[in-house]
Amino acid sequence: MSPSDQPSVRLRPEIVALPAYRQGKAANASAFKLSSNENPFDPLPGVIDAVNAVSAFNRYPDASALALRERLAARYALTADEVHIGAGSVALLAQLILAAAGPGDEVLYSWRSFEAYPSLVTVSGATSVTAPNRADHGHDLPAMAALITPRTRVVIVCSPNNPTGVIVTADEFAAFMALVPTDLLVILDEAYAEFVTGPAAVNGTTLLKRYPNLVVLRTFSKAYGLAGLRVGYGLGPVGILDAARATAIPLSVTGQASAAALASLDAEPELLARVGVIAERRDGIRAALVAAGLDIPDSQANFLWLPLGEATAATTDRFTDAGLVVRPFHPEGIRVSIGEEESVATLLRIGAEIVQVLPTGHPARRLG
Repeated sequence: MSPSDQPSVRLRPEIVALPAYRQGKAANASAFKLSSNENPFDPLPGVIDAVNAVSAFNRYPDASALALRERLAARYALTADEVHIGAGSVALLAQLILAAAGPGDEVLYSWRSFEAYPSLVTVSGATSVTAPNRADHGHDLPAMAALITPRTRVVIVCSPNNPTGVIVTADEFAAFMALVPTDLLVILDEAYAEFVTGPAAVNGTTLLKRYPNLVVLRTFSKAYGLAGLRVGYGLGPVGILDAARATAIPLSVTGQASAAALASLDAEPELLARVGVIAERRDGIRAALVAAGLDIPDSQANFLWLPLGEATAATTDRFTDAGLVVRPFHPEGIRVSIGEEESVATLLRIGAEIVQVLPTGHPARRLG
């Protein structure tokens, strides 16, 4: 921040020091945007029609998105009050943190994980406590459990982890929950759950009756292709969700977003077939990159993680020059979203080139 940009009023210094959220870089007309984990398929005509039918912009939407809550409640054998709708799952995450943690409290999560976590914790006034990812880029849940103290108010578990794509298994999660105090809020962030094909992964929606301190977050942004409409949902105990609702900005979920989500549930077989295509494409790209000599984690999301370390910046430029806009996380690595089929050949070519320039012994290089 330059001197001329310094605020002229007294603000919280920790907020002023926060970097603004950095959206994935936009792509020009000739490039492929592989930076924001968006669904590359166009919206279905039926979903577009449902959005266009909600044209009474002069009226407020249903503040609680009751129809959508009832639909999701029936799916998961819950009551409507055990479902909370927000403007994306990140909004729900912010509400839950605000409801549970404040100054002097701690919020625990693995790192690297979703980049919004640190900012959301800082805004609440609480302190972030992080456990490093394992060597395979997944959560080290025993290490996280060891960091729980009387000050811990929220634990966030992200599966598949963003940006590495590694899952938490059902067995790992069960062992972790056995170590967690029952009065400590655990948020299971499953924004990419629909892309999971491995049978060992945790599925939070099946655990809600077992753990009274668990909230599961999911979204329509990724698998359902509604990123631009901002609609996600949380599942959990009424008392916890009511506290989150109390912190929410009213009327933040539009009628168009609710209509699109309902229409997407109606069209779920077609949408999930698209998800299957993306998952198959992901696995094919990873296999080809591994065969070329890159050591990258087994992703179960709609992206891959390239742990390039200090080579991140130069490799990002190489991708950009080739017409692929990716998401760098300096100086750790690059997240590459699975995009259009037409982007694959270039992605694989650049991947093979990366191997040749990485020094022998680099963690991301499989070849000696």
